[in-house]
Order: sequence, then C-alpha cells, then structure tokens
Amino acid sequence: MTRYADVPEPIRSGIVAVDPGTGTPQRVIVLQFNPDTLERSVAPQSAGDSGDAGAGGAGGGDRNEALRLKGPAQETWKFTAEIDATDQFEIAAPDGIHPQLAALEMLVQPTTAKLREAMRLSRQGAIEISPIEMPLTLFTWGSKRVVPVRLTELSVNESAFDVNLNPIRASLAIGMRILTVSDLPAGHRGADLYLAHLAQKERLAAGARGAGTGALGLAGAAGFGTGTGRG
Repeated sequence: MTRYADVPEPIRSGIVAVDPGTGTPQRVIVLQFNPDTLERSVAPQSAGDSGDAGAGGAGGGDRNEALRLKGPAQETWKFTAEIDATDQFEIAAPDGIHPQLAALEMLVQPTTAKLREAMRLSRQGAIEISPIEMPLTLFTWGSKRVVPVRLTELSVNESAFDVNLNPIRASLAIGMRILTVSDLPAGHRGADLYLAHLAQKERLAAGARGAGTGALGLAGAAGFGTGTGRG
C-alpha cells in the first residue's frame, strides 16, 4: 500500500500481554482497524450501598456513608473489532485469519505447558493447586488510555472463508473490565499502571472549562447554602 510522506502513520488500538514481573511485552496484538465505537460503563463503588436498590431506586445503606467511596469505580469497555484478510493482499495468509483469532483467544486460555504442569501436580496428589496465572493484559487506545484489563467477553462471528474453509473475515465483540488497585496486590505493575491512568484522567478533568452557577440560571450561589427557600 502506497503512503504519502506527509501523511502521519495512524495510531492503532491494541492489546499487549506483559510479564507482570519484568514488564516485558510477551505479545502485541494490533487491531487491524480501529473500532468505530467504544462503549464504556462506569459504576461507582459507594460505601453506602448494601445490595440491589430494587425497582424503587432506594438503597438500604447507611445514610452517613452516602457520599463516601469504597474504592475506584468499576469500569467496563466494549467494542467490536474487524479482521479481514482480503485487506492485506501483500501478506500471504495460508491459514486465513486463524492466527489472529488464536492470538486473541490465547489471552483467556492457559498454555498447554501450564495445563500439563497442573495435571502433573494433580497426579502427584497435590492437595491444593494454585490457579494458573496469566500475563498482565493491557489495552491501548491512544497515548492517553493505556489500562490493565481482564477480558470478560470474546464473541467471534466468522463471515467469510477461503476454499480450505479457513476464516478470512470476522467481527469480534470484545468486552473487558479495567483492573484497579482494588483488584491487584500492592506493588503490582498493573496497579501502578492503573494509578497512572487515573492520574491522566485527573489532568484531563483539570483542563475542562469551568462555569459559574449563572450558567445554570441561578443567581450567585442561591440554592447551595443552608438557607434555601421552600418552593
């Protein structure tokens, strides 16, 4: 594909699997096309919450805790990624897009070596086998969003195949939850990356243009003091 010298290389979103101890990238998955949309959901962890508030929307928590937070908000991201081998004519693809799909699926699958080791320990009568630890997964969406995540959804829709039935086009619905300091042990590389992400959000919020109460149609600070009137 011909590129003009004055056209900057596009920023690509992607996923990076990192060794949590050394920080060394073990696998970098660049999304072929940047998704058109990114759906984000942010749920605050309120200290006063005590279960489902129900249809009426009134929780039964301690009212003295109504303005307190237990920790960082739980944030989930969802998007649809497209993979199309026909858009990469200069790259030989004897297996279609099997490799790209497998790379994504291995983010939520333990390796055969780790499974065999767990089976070996089980045969030796190990009383307790620790869950298999996966690499730290980072999702990148430009320089201002590099976050540790756990994949929660990976739904694949294969829509075209070559003569050997290798998939050559697919769309993937990917869901992930951002890992915060509440999810990771103190000193973990992922916890540090989350704090850097949150600090970036604080800097961006500080740059937002403020407005006075007049923009709300209120004179001065009317309605915000202790002597509010009755309607």
